[in-house]
Order: sequence, then structure tokens, then C-alpha cells
Amino acid sequence: MPRRPRVCPAGVCFHVLNRAVARLPLFEKPEDYESFERVLAEAYEREPLPIFAYCVMPNHWHFVVCPKTRRQLSSFFRWLTHTHTMRWHAHYHTSGTGHLYQGRFKTFPIEEDEHLLSVLRYVERNALRASLCEAAEDWKYGSAWRNAHGSADSRLLLADWPIPRPRQWRSYVNKPHSEAELAAIRHSVTCGTPFGSQDWATQSAARLQLRHTLRTRGRPRQKQ
Repeated sequence: MPRRPRVCPAGVCFHVLNRAVARLPLFEKPEDYESFERVLAEAYEREPLPIFAYCVMPNHWHFVVCPKTRRQLSSFFRWLTHTHTMRWHAHYHTSGTGHLYQGRFKTFPIEEDEHLLSVLRYVERNALRASLCEAAEDWKYGSAWRNAHGSADSRLLLADWPIPRPRQWRSYVNKPHSEAELAAIRHSVTCGTPFGSQDWATQSAARLQLRHTLRTRGRPRQKQ
């Protein structure tokens, strides 16, 4: 495995999410999760994308990453999703029965300040929020566990953050978000809206061709 990146490369941080078709189970037993994490390690060997946090859930997964180039994010997650799909079908003898994932992954950019900390916390406490564990670091299939209990080699998958990690981060992760924080993050998850201050979001939307994500949804007003 390549050496762990020591600093964030010049780029933009992104949250990345993909779900199973119809939200059906992707991972039903420990071996399913372990197989995915082996594919994840192979993807990293092929394309060492800086990964700040991740969490693998029963029917979806989350990542927070910072691609070094424009193509790296798509290249990494396209290979990860395609390879995991092929091996899942081979294991369950379901080849040719249809798609495993809903489609292309969903993503949104994140400002590198307290907004990034908020999304990192959102991802690492995902299993806790779903009542799959009693503490975020108890869920074996994510960066919270890997940082708390993983070997030195396994932690090489995770890159150093571009901003300081709060001293009591583990305790902070285990505290729930406010409803306002959750609503803001979930809006970005659903719409792909840049997550950050208003000025940064507007500038990022223009630079990354995401202006459409800032539009208010609803029926257009009729001309008088």
C-alpha cells in the first residue's frame, strides 16, 4: 500500500455516497463488509485517493475525500463500484440479474473549515445514528474504528486532514448533530449543493459548474 499522505493535496474536499438499488441490503454478514474493504484497499493501490473518513453501512457507503486531480475522484469510485459489483454477483451467483447500485455515486464539495469537520463527524457517526453500535468507533467498517482500533498498516488508508483534528474528536463524534446541521448536510447530499459558507458555496458552484444545485426547487412562476 502507498505511504499515507501527510498533507492534503491542493484540491477540493468532497463527500461521496452510493446506495444499493431500491436500498436493498449490500452487506448482510461480516464477510460482505470485509470483501468490500478488500476492494477498497485495491482501489487505493491503483489510485491513491486521499481519504479522510468513510463508513460502510448495510445498504450504502459514505466517504470524505480530496482528489489530487479532476479525474481521480471519478476514476477511483468508478473502479470501486464496478469491481465490488462484479465480485458481489460472483459470490452470490447472481451475474446478469441487474444492477447492484442505484447508479453513479452522488457527491458534493465541502469548505475546508468547520463545515468539513461537520461532514467528517456526520460520516463517522453514521452507524451510531442508525443504532448499529453503541459508539461510533465500535462499528468496524469505517474510519472511526480504523483510527481507534486498526493496525498501523490499516491506518495508512487514511490521509491526514487539511485542518486540525479537535482534541476530543472521538467524544465529539459520539454526540448527535443538531437538527439544523443534519438538515443542511442532507440537503447537500440530496441536491449536490456545495456545503460551506454562502460566499464559498456560490463561488464553488460557479467554478465546479454546480450553479443548478443552488436553485430553489419547485414549479416556475407563471408570467403575468
